[in-house]
Amino acid sequence: MLTDYSLKMPRNVIAGEHAMEQLSTIIKNDVQKIVIFTDKGILGAGLVAQPQALIEEAGIDYTIISDIPAEPSYLEAQMMIDECKKENADLIIAIGGGSVMDVAKLASILTTDDYTVKDLLDDPLLAKKQTTTLMIPTTAGTGSEATPNSIVGVPEKELKIGIVNPEMIADYVILESRMIKNLPKAIAAATGVDALCHAIECFTSAKANPISNTFALEALDLIMNNIIEACTNPEALEAKSNMLLGSFYAGVAITSSGTTAVHALSYPLGGKYHIPHGVSNAILLTPVMRFNEPAIKDLLAAAYDRVIKDGNKGLSVDEKAHYMINQLEEIVEVLEIPTSLKTFNVPEEDLDGLVAAGMEVTRLLVNNQREVTPEDARKIYLEIL
Repeated sequence: MLTDYSLKMPRNVIAGEHAMEQLSTIIKNDVQKIVIFTDKGILGAGLVAQPQALIEEAGIDYTIISDIPAEPSYLEAQMMIDECKKENADLIIAIGGGSVMDVAKLASILTTDDYTVKDLLDDPLLAKKQTTTLMIPTTAGTGSEATPNSIVGVPEKELKIGIVNPEMIADYVILESRMIKNLPKAIAAATGVDALCHAIECFTSAKANPISNTFALEALDLIMNNIIEACTNPEALEAKSNMLLGSFYAGVAITSSGTTAVHALSYPLGGKYHIPHGVSNAILLTPVMRFNEPAIKDLLAAAYDRVIKDGNKGLSVDEKAHYMINQLEEIVEVLEIPTSLKTFNVPEEDLDGLVAAGMEVTRLLVNNQREVTPEDARKIYLEIL
């Protein structure tokens, strides 16, 4: 566990059944022009309607940018950012999932022509916050509303890369369960398991610390005890609200700790095969946790004591650790998320390329409590091929 650590959080987080109404308060002070980042699906689902109505009621000029693709490349992100630059906005609002929020966060630090997204791949700390941001997540979720991270695809490397800059921390966050009420089960499940991965990875990270553990454990508790109900019952607003909070807390944990080999080895799956991020994490969750078990069993046992409400406290550390991994596996199975790369026609002859790409994600691999060698990565990938 780290002996020196820090925490970075959004300046103002508003949560609750009617949290969206607070948007009027946020925009009433010196806001002249707003850019709303979203995507076609969110726009078509009517989720922009209430924020849009509140902005119109306040008489503030706004523009909607809705061409953001799922899991964009840095080139696609730059196109959206260039569009935003033309508007000279003093508030950027992101309404959507991780991709929407990630692009919006980049836009908030790229309003000049001094550098581009490509430049930030090499030196993410070049840029400074230039536009106030409000994140409104529509999944529970990526946790992007809480983090200083933006993930973009790098096609020439067939890899996803995280741009990390504390200047991208949101100024405002609104968490309202009605925004995720009608989320399709497949999307709710994949994004929910992504949040689950954030929680368990941050808690077992080599960079874990008392601050990150506070948020990671609470996130793990909320997510594991609500994810199935939230994903399978559209009317389960309390479970959905708990998932939003859990996702946010897990995002906060990322800022103080960090994810590990699950995320590291999943990045090539998104970069090369465009497997959705949450799905690729779900595929790798159990294999990586089983690989890590010898190094993290005490932590898994502590998580068991916190999360498993009717658990047998008399179990040994090994039994508790094993139970936790089985529970993670069961959640993925019940939510019907694929657990094999065969579903995505990934050929075994691509194994060497996967290993090479996965081992490049040193930013996250160094967080793993058990060292991952190329041979270890090969065995993990073989398990899911």
